[in-house]
Amino acid sequence: MSISASEISARIVEAVMARKLPPGSRLGEQQLAMLFDCSRTIVREALTRLAARGIVTVTARRGWFVIEPSEDEAREAFGARHVIELGLIRSAGTIDKAALRKLKAHLQREKNSLKEDDVGARSFLLGDFHVCLAECLGNTLLADTLRDFTARTTLIAMLYQSQHDAVQSCEDHVRIVDALARGDAVAAEALMAEHIGTVRSSLRMQLNNDPLAQLRDALAPLQTAAGGGTKTPALHTSKAKTRAKSKAAAPDPSSPDDSSTYLGALL
Repeated sequence: MSISASEISARIVEAVMARKLPPGSRLGEQQLAMLFDCSRTIVREALTRLAARGIVTVTARRGWFVIEPSEDEAREAFGARHVIELGLIRSAGTIDKAALRKLKAHLQREKNSLKEDDVGARSFLLGDFHVCLAECLGNTLLADTLRDFTARTTLIAMLYQSQHDAVQSCEDHVRIVDALARGDAVAAEALMAEHIGTVRSSLRMQLNNDPLAQLRDALAPLQTAAGGGTKTPALHTSKAKTRAKSKAAAPDPSSPDDSSTYLGALL
């Protein structure tokens, strides 16, 4: 049986949440069609759906790419998650035993993933906890919405080099479920707010929007021995650079996150 557009889009979102498709990754229609053994029409439908959900974008003559969220979009995404997830907990009331068992089973998978070397599985499970929580609180519509926001915040974490500890994240999840298990929705809401705030604060945002920051850093004169070497002309410094001195690190050409990585290894 041939694969559907929904299944392709789900696989791409899973790859994003597992940190296998970094921001800016190119999603070639022909490559995907070959990979999934389907027509480009189905692939295009899947990518169009993801574009509507804010996961990918399309550029004339260049094709489809995983989004690269801006700093403003990052703040908005975390703000949206804060409103949705706290609202879900506040309005849910008592959680039933079956839902509680499902949440605890998910937490056990999280704990097991921390002991293994599969970073992708660990990343996916930590993000998918929030989707699972929404489902267990009885709102599948918001679970679908949270899946997209979680994918976007995963991209944000990759783009802005989040230092948030996976172990700490798992422990936060355990405390939230424990509060729900004892019927303390107020504590669960406060713990969720703290958790989202901690993840957000771990992002190292640039303080300026200097479009030349990365290029300027890469082309800056090399530091030579005192008194030696030839003077190199200074690069033009913009007003934005003067206002904020933070620098964007130049990309590592040897990084495995190169957007040219063959999709078969990612999906």
